[in-house]
Amino acid sequence: MSRQYPLTLITPVLMERKPELFTFLHKIKKFLNKNIDKDIKSVDDIDTIHYARWVVIDYEIEKGKSALGDMPKLVYSSNFDYEPNHTGKKSYAAAAEQHIKDLCTKATDIIDHIYDCCDGYPLKENRNPQSRSQYLKKWIVPVAAFYQGSPGRTVKQIKAESNLRNSIRKFLDSGKWDNQPAKHIHREIQKTVFENKEQDFSWARDPIKLPRVNWLALVLVGLGLLILLPVLIIWILIVQFAYERHDNYFTMKRSQLNKEQIRKLETYEDLEAQNQFSQLVDMKPGKVRLITFKLMMFVARILIRFQFVKGKLMGIPTIHFARWVLFDNNKRVLFFSNFDGSWQQYLGDFIDESGWGLTGIFSNTTNFPKTRFLVFGGAKDEEHFLAWSRNSEIQTQVWYNAYPHLSIKNVNNNSRIRCQLIKNLTEKDAAKFLKLI
Repeated sequence: MSRQYPLTLITPVLMERKPELFTFLHKIKKFLNKNIDKDIKSVDDIDTIHYARWVVIDYEIEKGKSALGDMPKLVYSSNFDYEPNHTGKKSYAAAAEQHIKDLCTKATDIIDHIYDCCDGYPLKENRNPQSRSQYLKKWIVPVAAFYQGSPGRTVKQIKAESNLRNSIRKFLDSGKWDNQPAKHIHREIQKTVFENKEQDFSWARDPIKLPRVNWLALVLVGLGLLILLPVLIIWILIVQFAYERHDNYFTMKRSQLNKEQIRKLETYEDLEAQNQFSQLVDMKPGKVRLITFKLMMFVARILIRFQFVKGKLMGIPTIHFARWVLFDNNKRVLFFSNFDGSWQQYLGDFIDESGWGLTGIFSNTTNFPKTRFLVFGGAKDEEHFLAWSRNSEIQTQVWYNAYPHLSIKNVNNNSRIRCQLIKNLTEKDAAKFLKLI
């Protein structure tokens, strides 16, 4: 059974090679956006990557501020598939090792150009798949929490199921189905799909299991939180009265932000139906804040695993993948997201559907909008939250998406179409099936 995994690499960049790195990253960006510069191989050659990005952070920082001194850093982030081999190895280490191996054998032209600008990358005469892989593995940073909008669906499956749906849609558009029973139309679709001479859809006969909410696990988690409720209340009171009341908070409006910086961010938005968001924030000092953040990440991991498995994160139906990464000796947090629709709509959904969750997480970072009792205020202060989000957003130098024309709703609907296609449906269920197409 294939699973989706995240990989995050944070690699120090040689200061004198920074201009060269930016030039090459821009070249990759142009290639991905316009399919030019044929001397660059696309990451499409690695058919297990859903999304990937390269982001340069710390262009100019004070010496000693970060664990790596005054060196800029290159962040690589990807969401990829991994299917255990016959040995049954299912660990994250095995998945990351295979993904890095793919990068170092199938995209060597990109990897060598990029990481030659980084500190300690093997010299040309010493480069081979093994030395490249050993170098990249040194810079793996674990995620604090990782969300998948379509758990278990591989890139190949997503593309194949999209092709299946399009074929069914074409067949329906070519016929006249007025006043015909839904069951009859469903049988005609089955016949057409599996007798198709131009495309082989026999794989669609293989049954698949779609993820379900684990209610038993959620009940047990709820009972555990209920038992811990007195401790949690005391902890929230400590955060509020000993910390939050004395913290500085974000008071700027979007009209007061750096317009040139916003313009740069907007140039990499709305190029397709999907968008990306990269954010870098500093943790507030102290163990209380760190423990609170890690507790929120622990709760997020539980809910993502047992509840948010059907394409909605806290009620938000537009997110393909998202992750939080705590790094730099627990001093900073990176947040990466891949989503449908516009930036404004995306952040608006967060405010409406899960403002309390965002507040509980990011109120532990510096200069967040004013928060009360850990989960109130904060993101619900729409004017200042949107300005804070833009102010803490960072430029993404390169962004790759494997299926830019598909929304997360499309991806999950296409899997449901496949599941219902091979069944003997009642009239009522057949009518529901047709609404999915």
